[in-house]
Amino acid sequence: MNWSIFEGLLSGVNKYSTAFGRIWLSLVFIFRVLVYLVTAERVWSDDHKDFDCNTRQPGCSNVCFDEFFPVSHVRLWALQLILVTCPSLLVVMHVAYREVQEKRHREAHGENSGRLYLNPGKKRGGLWWTYVCSLVFKASVDIAFLYVFHSFYPKYILPPVVKCHADPCPNIVDCFISKPSEKNIFTLFMVATAAVCILLNLVELIYLLNKRCHECLAARKARAMCTGHHPHGTTSSCKQDDLLSGDLIFLGSDSHPPLLPDRPRDHVKKTIL
Repeated sequence: MNWSIFEGLLSGVNKYSTAFGRIWLSLVFIFRVLVYLVTAERVWSDDHKDFDCNTRQPGCSNVCFDEFFPVSHVRLWALQLILVTCPSLLVVMHVAYREVQEKRHREAHGENSGRLYLNPGKKRGGLWWTYVCSLVFKASVDIAFLYVFHSFYPKYILPPVVKCHADPCPNIVDCFISKPSEKNIFTLFMVATAAVCILLNLVELIYLLNKRCHECLAARKARAMCTGHHPHGTTSSCKQDDLLSGDLIFLGSDSHPPLLPDRPRDHVKKTIL
C-alpha cells in the first residue's frame, strides 16, 4: 500500500473538516483501520481451518460453518470501512472541483476579473450540502452494519460451542469455534468504536445545522434592520453586507454571487464613495 498517497488524501479530508470531523477521522484511522490491518485479519485467519465438529461425515463441517458464519467478520469490516470513508473523499473532490472552476475563470477572464468563490474550501452552498449528506451517509452505514452484525451474531457474541443439524450431518453435532474469547474482544471493540463514530457524526451534524440556523437568523435580522433604517432610501449597503457575510443567501445551491473582487471590502468603500 502506498502510504504517501493515503496520507495526502487524509490530510485533504482533515483540512476541510470541523473539529468533530477531525476527531472522527483520527478515531477511524487509529482505532478502526489500523486495528483491522494489524490484528483483526490475523485473529480471523484460521476461523475455517480450526472450526471442528465431532463428526467425520464429509461436508458436515463446511455446511455448519456456512450456517453460523454466512459472512466473515473481516470482510464485513472491510466493506464497512470502505463505505464509511468514501463520503469524506467526495468532500475533497467537491473542493477540488471548485478550485478548478476558479482557475479556469481566472485563465479565461484574467487575474483582475474577480473571483467565483471567496474561499473554495468554505462550507457554503453546494459544498455545505455535500458535507451534511456525507455525515448522514456515514452514520447510516455504521448503523446498518451494526444491525447486520447483530442479525448474524446476536449480542455480537460468538459462543464457544454451536449445535448444528444441517444436511448432510447425520444428527445434531457439536461444533467448536477457534479462539472465541479473543474474537469476542475484537468484535466488541469494533462495535464500540463504530458506536462512538456514529455519535460523533450526529454531534457534528447537529453542530452544523445549529450554526447554519444562527447564521441565517443573523443575516435575516441584519437585513430587517437595514430595511428599517432605510425605509425609503437605497439598500445597496445592506446588499453588500449580505455579499460579505459568507454568501449565506445562497444556501440551497452551489450558485455564487456576482463576481467578487479580490478585496471586496475595498470595492464596497469605492462604490459607496
